Amino acid sequence: MSKIQLFKSLVEKAQNIVITTHIHPDADGIGSEIALCMALKSIGKNAICVNEEKLMDRYRYLDPDNVVISFEEYQSKKDKIDLFIVTDTNSLERIGAKMQTLTPHSKNLLFIDHHPAPKQLAAIHCIDTTQAATGQLVGTLIESLGVSFTREMALPLYTAILIDTSSFRYPTVTGDTHRILSKLLDTGIQPPEAYNFIYGTKEISYMQFLGVVLSSAQSVDNGKIAWIKLTEDQLKQYDVDTEDTHGFINHLLILNNIKVACMFRKVGEQVKISFRSAGDIDVGVIAQALGGGGHDHSAATIIEGEIEEIISEVIPKISAMLK
Repeated sequence: MSKIQLFKSLVEKAQNIVITTHIHPDADGIGSEIALCMALKSIGKNAICVNEEKLMDRYRYLDPDNVVISFEEYQSKKDKIDLFIVTDTNSLERIGAKMQTLTPHSKNLLFIDHHPAPKQLAAIHCIDTTQAATGQLVGTLIESLGVSFTREMALPLYTAILIDTSSFRYPTVTGDTHRILSKLLDTGIQPPEAYNFIYGTKEISYMQFLGVVLSSAQSVDNGKIAWIKLTEDQLKQYDVDTEDTHGFINHLLILNNIKVACMFRKVGEQVKISFRSAGDIDVGVIAQALGGGGHDHSAATIIEGEIEEIISEVIPKISAMLK
């Protein structure tokens, strides 16, 4: 049975459908669940998005119909769950402890995702690592239901793909990606509008902070590995939201000879390390070797310790892996 046939079969048998995504969700998870919920409601399904926590204010514009509620808000509802859909992750551990309590009460569970997964899991779920974003996969599934995109569905899906491809620059972007995008644009959404909504307009302090972070850039191995670093104290000093720093690492991808870009960010007692690949290097494998995971072109891990010590330990390891 194909991914589309599996999806349609489960949807056809279900009336009450709960959709969720991972904790600390990004625009791909949020945009995918919102658009899918709207599509399912349009064909008469009792669909709702329930997340571990309420939707962050910065993403509210993606949800004009208020289809996303928190687990706490969902507690007043007593509907049985025919189908429990998880978008943008294939791990129940990542949806949050409270949301996990709902899964035993659902008849069926379905992951819709584009992240790597064991082949046994991928065989019985809608998991496709060839998709540029979960939003692209969800767009295809929505079309399989015979549902036409509305502007309300298109904006979250377009934003999902925009964010998860770093503005369509990753190697997973294909002709199929742009064919979905063209249909989303046909609903009337405007690329500049979508871009400005998700990235927002900035204060001068943001530009100053970006300059400070980029001035920390260093490289080794003739420029094949480059990195930047930032701390919580810097975020406070320049009054910059952590969510606005995710794209900083992408500035390294324009460097000559770059193969692996890294961003080290201090978070409490830990350091989050983000990885990006500019070519044929699989940073998902690099992240996995360091206790994390992700895609071949975008991955991350978290290590406890001080940022300078971790940089001095991790960069030589990456260099050794490349050799």
